Amino acid sequence: MKLSTPKPVLSWANHDLASAEIQMAKNVASLPLVGSVIATKEAIVPAAVGVDIGCGMAAVKTPFEADRLEGKLKQIRLDIEAAIPVGFNQNKEVETAVSNWQGWGDFKELHPGVQRLDGKAMKQLGSLGGGNHFIEVCLDTEDQVWLMLHSGSRNIGNMLAKNHINTAKELAKLAGEKLPDRDLAYFVAQTPEFAAYWHDLQWAQGYARFNRDVMMARLKRIVEKHLAGGKQTKPLLQVNCHHNYSEKEVHFGEEVYVTRKGAVRAREDDYGIIPGSMGAKSFIVKGKGNAESYCSCAHGAGRSMSRSKAKKQFSVEDLMQQTAGVECRKDEGVLDEIPGAYKPIDEVMQNQSDLVEVVATLKQVVCVKG
Repeated sequence: MKLSTPKPVLSWANHDLASAEIQMAKNVASLPLVGSVIATKEAIVPAAVGVDIGCGMAAVKTPFEADRLEGKLKQIRLDIEAAIPVGFNQNKEVETAVSNWQGWGDFKELHPGVQRLDGKAMKQLGSLGGGNHFIEVCLDTEDQVWLMLHSGSRNIGNMLAKNHINTAKELAKLAGEKLPDRDLAYFVAQTPEFAAYWHDLQWAQGYARFNRDVMMARLKRIVEKHLAGGKQTKPLLQVNCHHNYSEKEVHFGEEVYVTRKGAVRAREDDYGIIPGSMGAKSFIVKGKGNAESYCSCAHGAGRSMSRSKAKKQFSVEDLMQQTAGVECRKDEGVLDEIPGAYKPIDEVMQNQSDLVEVVATLKQVVCVKG
């Protein structure tokens, strides 16, 4: 399928794009500032980053082997659920590592619309959130135990994004700019609005990364309690990567702002994490530095149906069947996250074999959903 657009649109999907997807691709590629995937020159589109700024993954390869987990999976899951708040919940107390985070020193410089949220932001640091966010204990093909989680910048990132997206839309309206879609309103570099958004974006991305670090430290302590009598162990490999974010990078000899929404940076030797659903495989990968993709790859399987459709189409019995062998909740509350609502992860990986190489293939044995 050939798209007629001012800038090229490349796709690694193995299916025809739906009409809404085609329109979105055309809209983005018709902006005067856009290269591709989405690389922008001297400007940034806040809605392209989205509201879960810095959402991403963290994984740790532990020195433990599978046999250590025998008979302990349920208690590990219960301990995770007790130690890490999920959904709309937050920490009751703020641990020292959180209160000492250097990002708090910049809080007063963030958008005025979030200034009353400092207490909430502090209590949510080290919490999972809802939707497709998760915490897992996995095994690789060598029966080595891995820890993995998926989360972002929580309410503070959401509110920062919404405030800046609204500002961008207001500016476009005042300028009488005719955009193909209001959500493509952008900030131009060297303006105060751009500087304010870029500052807040970097702050929220730092918050999201540290949020994953805090949760991973708790998860590691829980697993060490059960598998090593509480003795601290050294990770064999650690990965922490965003998949909803923007960074300044050099591509094709030009400095651009690369916004990856649902995509992971995959420069040569970059480590990344590509998860499947709560009953499918996940992959630790290393980038191949594919220039045409702006050194990026897909961040996961992606949904093949909406949450409401999944709830109508599947039953709790289906969920139990599709998550057989995984210690997790198997009730209506997580039915919308059933593996059948997601695209096959093997297909996704096959489609991007030119973007990444697989370092490890993981399968979860414990899964805690947000």
